[in-house]
Amino acid sequence: MEQRQLRPIYEALDRRDYKAALKESMNLLRKNPNHLSGQALMSLALARTGDTHSAMTLGQKVLNTAGALKNPHVLQCLPMTFRLLGHAQEEAAVYTGAQEFFPNDKAICAKLFMVAASNGMYKEQHQAAVSLLKLTKDDKYMWWVVVSLVLLTKFSKEDEKTRQMQLALAERMAEKSLEQGRLTTTEELRIYLEVLDIQSKHADMLAVLSSDSPLAEKISNDPDLVTQRISLLLKTDTNDKAVEAAVRALNAKDNWADYKLCAEATIGQISEGESEGELLITSFRETVQKWAQIRGRARGAELALVELVSGLYAAGHQVLADKTVGPLGEQMWKYIDQFQSKAICFADITQYFVKQVKDTDSLHALDYHRAQVVSRLHAARSATSQGEDQAQAWVTLEKIRYLLQALSGDTSVESWAEGTDQLLSHGLNSKAAERKQASCTDAVLLASQRLIQAAYLSFSASADRGQLASSLFAVLCVLEAGIKQNDDGFILKIYAIRLYLLLSCYDRARALFDSLNVKSIQLDTHSYLINGQGMALGCFTPDLDLCYTGVGFYDRVHMKVTEHLDAAYMQGTYSNVLDFIEFGSNLRHSVQRECTHRCALRGEGFEPGCADDVLAKWTEADVVSIEHTEESLAKLHDNRDIKAMSLLAPQDLIPYNLEVLTRPTPLPGTQWIQMYSLIPQIIHHIVTADTEALETKARSLLLTVSEAGDLLSAQDKMLACGINQIATLYTRASDSQQSFNNQLDDLLATIRQGLSQDIASQEVTTLEAISSTLLRDITTATEIYTYAITACYALESQRAPSARAVRQAFMKLRKEALQRMAVLRSLANGYVRGAIDEHWVGANVGFSGPIFECLSSKRKSVIDSVAKNCFNGWIRSIKNLVVQWEQCS
Repeated sequence: MEQRQLRPIYEALDRRDYKAALKESMNLLRKNPNHLSGQALMSLALARTGDTHSAMTLGQKVLNTAGALKNPHVLQCLPMTFRLLGHAQEEAAVYTGAQEFFPNDKAICAKLFMVAASNGMYKEQHQAAVSLLKLTKDDKYMWWVVVSLVLLTKFSKEDEKTRQMQLALAERMAEKSLEQGRLTTTEELRIYLEVLDIQSKHADMLAVLSSDSPLAEKISNDPDLVTQRISLLLKTDTNDKAVEAAVRALNAKDNWADYKLCAEATIGQISEGESEGELLITSFRETVQKWAQIRGRARGAELALVELVSGLYAAGHQVLADKTVGPLGEQMWKYIDQFQSKAICFADITQYFVKQVKDTDSLHALDYHRAQVVSRLHAARSATSQGEDQAQAWVTLEKIRYLLQALSGDTSVESWAEGTDQLLSHGLNSKAAERKQASCTDAVLLASQRLIQAAYLSFSASADRGQLASSLFAVLCVLEAGIKQNDDGFILKIYAIRLYLLLSCYDRARALFDSLNVKSIQLDTHSYLINGQGMALGCFTPDLDLCYTGVGFYDRVHMKVTEHLDAAYMQGTYSNVLDFIEFGSNLRHSVQRECTHRCALRGEGFEPGCADDVLAKWTEADVVSIEHTEESLAKLHDNRDIKAMSLLAPQDLIPYNLEVLTRPTPLPGTQWIQMYSLIPQIIHHIVTADTEALETKARSLLLTVSEAGDLLSAQDKMLACGINQIATLYTRASDSQQSFNNQLDDLLATIRQGLSQDIASQEVTTLEAISSTLLRDITTATEIYTYAITACYALESQRAPSARAVRQAFMKLRKEALQRMAVLRSLANGYVRGAIDEHWVGANVGFSGPIFECLSSKRKSVIDSVAKNCFNGWIRSIKNLVVQWEQCS
């Protein structure tokens, strides 16, 4: 009977018609309001349709109903509801409660374990693992217990004595398994080693890895365990045995980690003034040179000599290194000469350039390396027509020249722009470019990075933003040409996105971002380049879907991580558990996700509606869920994969780091998240007339902005100032007329500041007139005005005497704003229809002349299309801003 009643609901859920499922469950409950199965299915349908509050209320009601967890339909549906709602504690409570009715049910116990494991509930995870072990006596669950104990010691807040007891128990269980021959896989062995490592029992770890157990063969065939054994020999001060083990490992297989450990162990054997040091180093060198003769192993072997000499220099054995192997600089260039035709060469050698310059006589080292580059560049450049290997060798040398300039703090615009025309000629107009060879993409990117560097060095300290924009436009033309030549150039597109956003061309930047075909979370962390930028440029509603898509991507990947974590336990791949836990935590506490989510919430505030709709929206807004504490902010993690971008300067060299230079705005961080969490709370408290909470949040906003300093953009600070003035205006609505009028004047002045001067009267270039700063300022003024209108609606609904004066002042301001934007729109329209003016190109930017000669010979159309994209992007932003002012009537 019950199965027949529930079938229509299940069928609707199976075909993902959640509204139909909700309707069927409501029909069932109308006839029988206490039908537990129907209530559980209705809570699931509510969760699927997005009514999270009702779903949670009904789900908790079912959970708290006596005997409900004996019902199989409840046991099936209720956990799914809580999982969809993100309430892991309640999901676990379902299985914990069910155990009272089904104490010997292995499946329920296993589900409880997985829920706890996926949500960091390590105490519950351990208890479930113990229950499973008692029920089944299965070795797999014994290892679940051991893993749970390891996680408890790592992540729980237990005292040290309890942690040591937990580790001792895990160690005894694993040791007993090894003694009885039940430890049979390298994954189980890794967990045992982890238990010992946490306790710093390196000698015991070494004994396990060196024993003649049945696992010995598996250990010898596992490169990671072989490397771990060598590392343990180093930690236990047996450097001679570490060298022997490393040599045996390298005789069998090429492994860079083993090369590094071998070099470290060799250096560790050298005592101060010991005569045997020369013999040790000579032996290492001769052994490595033998490996270099083996096909496919030369790169690792030769780089090991560089690593050895670098390590000897760091240990104070420079004289010995120079005598036995050769000076570090010579070894580096010997390696470069041999492998410069490989794209990986620059990545291999970069760390040694940085280390030598920072740890030794930097001036002497820089002079030496500059001379080496100069002596090779001309010949390498001349040989590029011979083939891709020769072209890649030249690009490698150009990359090293770039790195040396950054390390030396070079501020010469001419030296940064030098050679860019040759790089572009190879990247865009050569036979190699026609064949789309890899060196061409590198050449275009390198030229672009040099020009970006030159542009910022030329104009970053100058008020002439038109010239800076013209310089960046030149780089944008180069990148667009490179993209057309190399359609798969991911890094080219990343920089083009950034420069389009710097020039306020949101539409084109978004089109490029959409073409990236991002499929992995590491690359999607670059979405902060585009998410929210539309709102910063007036495209409030168009950016909303993109932001929620970004949030959804993070959430979907987090769910996949949960699935991978479950699979790791089921398949016994325990070494992956900690990685998945860390990755899942990073996603759950992602700075990028939080910023994108705040952008989405911000966009919702600009959706059109009448006064009643706007007030209802803000009254019902769930502002509690977006509050952040110091503890939650401290957990946030920056997930950007910097390595996915081809940066040629170390991250700590900020003035020469392209990751920093080409950000459209400062990277949103915890202060930004806190600020954009407080703004909706402030507007909510205005609408709900909660003056006390409003004053508290307004003070928090001021404190957040003052603590942030330069981490927030000028527009963010302007917005915070405007929001605070709106809050003060509302709280002073009952003050004296003069006091209120003064506050209103301050707010109007802030908005007018964002609207800028009368554009038509300025004698400026087009680029200066329609610059990124101008559009962002107008957008900020628009945002402040939108919130101010909401406050005006609130004053009117609360029948405040001052409401009429506020409305009149805002309507007058609205008229002024629309007039100014009409002038701006006509300017942009005129230049879309007209020719590209001289301010885009060479006249104002001396170093870009050769670039445009190179481009215009075959790619004049690129310059035209980029200019059109810029103006069209500006027109789109202006249109969106006009619509926003018009609808806020």
